[in-house]
Amino acid sequence: MHDADGVQAAARTLNAESVRRAARVAQDVFSGPLEQTLNEADGRLGDGDTGVTLRRVFARVHAAAQETGGDLGELLGACGRAAAGATGSSLGTLCAVAMLQAGKACSGRTDLPWRDLGGLLQSLVPPLLERGQTQLGDKTVLDMLHAVAQAIANLDEPAAQARAAHAAARQTLDAFRGRPCRIGRARMFGERSVGMDDPGMLALAGLIAALDA
Repeated sequence: MHDADGVQAAARTLNAESVRRAARVAQDVFSGPLEQTLNEADGRLGDGDTGVTLRRVFARVHAAAQETGGDLGELLGACGRAAAGATGSSLGTLCAVAMLQAGKACSGRTDLPWRDLGGLLQSLVPPLLERGQTQLGDKTVLDMLHAVAQAIANLDEPAAQARAAHAAARQTLDAFRGRPCRIGRARMFGERSVGMDDPGMLALAGLIAALDA
């Protein structure tokens, strides 16, 4: 039997169990049909390995999440280190840096109010842009992360955040589909990349949809 007050408290905050659930969902979604979808999308613009990369990254992340305690900073840091050890790809590196940065921001904390999640995600955007040597508008996953962070800012309920994030992800895909890619190997396709979805955006949109399920 669960303690009612404890369940209500968990619902009001993001905690270690929230992160473990997200890691489990990410492992499942990136080892399912989405893996091939992402490989095919990346094959039109790059090496064709985005799905494989994320499957490997989040298998490691899920394993690390199960072996770490309730401190959010330690948990996210362990996940980031696991991601870094799984791949040297640019997208995998961004995943690792995002988790490491989030871990630093949550150091010493066991939970985070849901209303603060948008701010946490927004704080990750500048260091990720610097690491990826890109900027907003270049048609990358960071454009979607930025949009999602803004959409969920100050929302208190996980369900409301999920709906807002899902809508922001769809809107970002639609908004950028008609633009050329300006970073990575995809930039070499120039105007031929117009009409195609960025694989990183597709991956984040797929994860958000799975977390909302």
